[in-house]
Amino acid sequence: MNSTADPIWHPALEARHAPLVETLERLLPCMEVPLHLPWIDAILDLKRRRGALIMAHSYQSPEIFHGVADVTGDSLALAQAAAECDSRLIVLCGVHFMAESAKILAPDKTVLIPDPEAGCSLASSITAEDVRALRARHPGLPVVSYVNTSAAVKAESDICCTSANAVQVVEAMAAEFGVDRVIFLPDRYLGAWVAQQTGIDLVLWQGQCEVHETFTAQQARHTREQFDAKIVAHPECPPEVLAEADFVGSTSAMGQWLEKTRPARVALITECSMADNLRNRFPQVEFIKPCNLCPHMKRITLPAIHACLRELKHEVHVPEAVAARARMALERMLAVGRHDKV
Repeated sequence: MNSTADPIWHPALEARHAPLVETLERLLPCMEVPLHLPWIDAILDLKRRRGALIMAHSYQSPEIFHGVADVTGDSLALAQAAAECDSRLIVLCGVHFMAESAKILAPDKTVLIPDPEAGCSLASSITAEDVRALRARHPGLPVVSYVNTSAAVKAESDICCTSANAVQVVEAMAAEFGVDRVIFLPDRYLGAWVAQQTGIDLVLWQGQCEVHETFTAQQARHTREQFDAKIVAHPECPPEVLAEADFVGSTSAMGQWLEKTRPARVALITECSMADNLRNRFPQVEFIKPCNLCPHMKRITLPAIHACLRELKHEVHVPEAVAARARMALERMLAVGRHDKV
């Protein structure tokens, strides 16, 4: 395991991974697939020898999502898998707050991230000090933190949520605390959408996702008019974009909506790889792609995963004093569970 030579292509790889090659050639430019195969083969071998579990978020590129991952899904699915899996070694192919959440929920396991610089504009928009200041300005109100936050922010929160259960979490906190206002952070657009669904007054932080905030209503209208496509948008998008959508929902709910509706053409207003990965599940649906790439998710590459596994580097650590409090917020989120509506 100490060799640092890059894996090389050889003819046997295509036969060895024939079903995967067929899948990837549907999702990627065909010339890319031979470049990925040596890395995929080497990662699968290392993963087996290390006894590792590789988790990949839905925004990971197809060669990772389909090629090497054992567990795939949204933030909630990955958090649940980290808490329940038997493997002692987890490689989290996503951004840093996701790896922190895995470590918090599985403190006795080793959690690695292929690139520790894979961050998140939402997570970096707010600090633990900011949360404490919000509590001081709004005494008695519960704090609901989106999972796209640091461990330190989670530790200052009453509960976490994902886009899949944000509505139910906010309603539960309002009922538990006997209030009609809740502090919701850090995504102002997701918060505004949740407020519309619940009727609960939310104190919002002015954070936004750098991927979703750049979509425009004009793009959505043009896509519908030009391609006669259904519009499916993530609630982190600006409200004027959501107003143009045929469906608004979390990454997992998007897949459920496609399963139920089976449109001829659809545009997913979210990160590009989401559509790439769903195309394999819904080959009869034509995906129009007015999408944006997440620069942080794209820091995770096959060579980075290979190096991470080979050298067991970029281990994620969360101070126990922080982790213990953040764990309570995450476990309360998991207790609420998933409530996607389609």
